[in-house]
Amino acid sequence: MEHFKGFRQAGINRLSIGIQSFDEAKLKALGRIHGREEALRAAEAARAAGFENFNLDLMFGLPDQTVEQAVSDVRTAIQLHPSHLSVYQLTIEPNTLFHAQPPALPDDDVAWEMQSQLQAELAAADYRQYEVSAYAKPGYECRHNLNYWKFGDYLGIGAGAHAKITDATGITRLWKVKQPNDYLLYAGTPQGIGGEQKLSRHDTVAEFMLNALRLVDGFPSPLFQERAGVPISTCEPKLVQAENRGLIEWDARTIRPTPQGRRFLNNLLELFV
Repeated sequence: MEHFKGFRQAGINRLSIGIQSFDEAKLKALGRIHGREEALRAAEAARAAGFENFNLDLMFGLPDQTVEQAVSDVRTAIQLHPSHLSVYQLTIEPNTLFHAQPPALPDDDVAWEMQSQLQAELAAADYRQYEVSAYAKPGYECRHNLNYWKFGDYLGIGAGAHAKITDATGITRLWKVKQPNDYLLYAGTPQGIGGEQKLSRHDTVAEFMLNALRLVDGFPSPLFQERAGVPISTCEPKLVQAENRGLIEWDARTIRPTPQGRRFLNNLLELFV
């Protein structure tokens, strides 16, 4: 509680708390060091410290998880009255324990049933889905993440931090050195830059779509040229292909994924990679 009060007094006005699950067995399977009671106390302490605007991170599709267990997690989260909820399906990443020793995960049909029921629970509680994994009370959409999803620029501050910068020459991605000691030693000098990448035209188009098509409402067509630097007509053959497969709706003003496109988002994004 005292930490949260200190954050609030320092001017921080939003928190994101990594809950993942309220189920003790699921937390243990994920290798988390907190339990259900710690998760509940953290959310309650955030509100008591004056944070009206806070996010809870949840996951579904966990090892041996049932639909009922996933729904129970979301219902518990709703009772804590966060302004925002991020609800991610577990994915197995390379170089992780789960990748080396794959657990038994719900199959695709069960995972889709989980997602459908979670969406219904959240909608009934007035949380609007505005991105594949993001739900917010009206007016509490995450502006920080919306900047990423709309392919905006950002600065990277700190060891290992990434930045995206657009200038007259195109788009550059930069990242700082990873080791904190090296970062402190070289901060503000060229040696503090771990690397950089100038995006090609193909990469720029692909990265824009990989981000913007996650948004439920899609994006205004003019935003593509503003952020990617090329006209939307560049993508027209792929947009037509996506439309013919029922994955997007588009016209001169807006491009948005359909419910089918959101369900099969990877299939949609593969068209632009």
